[in-house]
Amino acid sequence: MDQRAFLPPGHEAILDRLIALALCAGPVVSQTDKYFTNTSRIVAGHGDSRVTFAVFMRRRVVAALEPALRLIRHFVPDVEIRRFYAEGDIVPSESKMLEITGSLARLSEVETLMLQKIGFPCVSANNAYEMCRAMPQAAFMDMHARHGSGAEMNILAAYGAAVGSAAAKRADPNVRGFIGSSQDLTAPFFGAEKGMGTMPHALVGYTGGDVLAAMKLFASSLPEVRSLTALVDYTGHEVTDSIACARWFYDEAGLGEQGKSFGVRLDTHGGRFAEGLDYEKSVETVGHWLGVQGEYNIVEQVLGGRAFQLDPNNILVDKVRRILFGKGVSAAAIIHVRRALDAAGYRQATIVGSSGFDPQKCQIMGAARAPVDLVGTGSFLPATLTETYATADIIRYDGVRRVKVGREFLHDPE
Repeated sequence: MDQRAFLPPGHEAILDRLIALALCAGPVVSQTDKYFTNTSRIVAGHGDSRVTFAVFMRRRVVAALEPALRLIRHFVPDVEIRRFYAEGDIVPSESKMLEITGSLARLSEVETLMLQKIGFPCVSANNAYEMCRAMPQAAFMDMHARHGSGAEMNILAAYGAAVGSAAAKRADPNVRGFIGSSQDLTAPFFGAEKGMGTMPHALVGYTGGDVLAAMKLFASSLPEVRSLTALVDYTGHEVTDSIACARWFYDEAGLGEQGKSFGVRLDTHGGRFAEGLDYEKSVETVGHWLGVQGEYNIVEQVLGGRAFQLDPNNILVDKVRRILFGKGVSAAAIIHVRRALDAAGYRQATIVGSSGFDPQKCQIMGAARAPVDLVGTGSFLPATLTETYATADIIRYDGVRRVKVGREFLHDPE
C-alpha cells in the first residue's frame, strides 16, 4: 500500500520544505547533539559499522512518519528503512515503528534531526484522529498556526492533523474531518489551494464592536469569498448579533441567492455565559436537547451511562459539567444559538465553534450531539512537550543483536 495515497495531491511539496528549512538552519553538525558528532568521528576513524536503529514512542500515537523518512533519505540516500506501521495506523505505546539500517558514521549525526520530525506529527495525528471520531458530523479547520513556533512546526503539526483526519475517515466513512487550514502554507494537506478563515476580533473592534458592519466590510472587500462567517461574541450578544447578521445576509443583501453561505462563529470568553444563559438555563437547554431531565442524568448520559457522584472534587465530572453547562463555548451555548437561528427562520446558517476544542472537549460535545457544523481548533497540538519525545536505539551492529538492558523488547523474536 502506498503510505501516502490517502492524502491530497500537493502535500509532498510542503514536506520537501522541511528539508529546505533544515538546510537553511545550517550544516547538520551545527544542529545535532554533540555526542552524536563525536560518535560519528570516532567510528569513521576506527572502522565504520552497519547498524540498525529501532524507533519507538512511549505513548500511543497515529503513525505520521513521512517527514522523518524524507529527512533521513535526503541526508543518507542509501539508508534501508523498514516500517512496522503504515501512515495513519494506530501505534500502541512502546511499539517499534521503524528500523533504520545503514552506516553508523552517517546515521549517528542525523539522529537528532530525525527524532525532531517524529513525535510532534504523530501525537498531533493521534489527537486529530480522536477529535474527528468524536465529532463525525462536524468539519474541522486547522487554526493552530498562531500557537506554533514557525513554519517547521506548522508543517509538522498540520501534516499530523491531515494524517489523523484521513485515518478517522478510513475508520468511519461518516467522518467529515479536517477540510482546511488557516494558512496558505499548509492548506494543500487538506485538499485546499489556499487558507480559509472568518474574521478576527480585531476586525470587529475596528468597526467599534459592530459585527454586522465588520461583515459588510468583509463582503464588499473580498467579494470572491463564498462563505461569510460572523464572529458574534465581541460585545456579548451572541444571539442578537447572529440573527442581525443572518437577516442582512439572507433578507437584505440576498447573498444566499448568489450561492454564498453564511455562518456564525462562537468564541465566547471563558469568563462569562453566552447571551441569555446562566448555569441553570444551560442545564435546561442541554436537557431539552437530549430529552433528559436533571443535571445528574445529563452528565451520566454523556459519560456513557456511568454513574458518578456530582462532587466538585471529581475532576472528570467537573470538566464535563463545565463543557456542557459552563461559561464560554459550552454545548448549551451552541444549542442556544442554533435554536435561536432556527426560530428566526435561518436553519441554513451554520455554526462554527472555537475555543479549546481538544480531544476531551470534542468527546463531550460529540456525546451531547452539539449542533456545531465546523470546529476551528489548534488544540490537536500535543498538550505537553514530553509526550512528543521519540526514542531511537541501535539494536544490531553488523548483524549482531545488541541493545542496552531494558530495551530488549525492540528485538524481533528469534
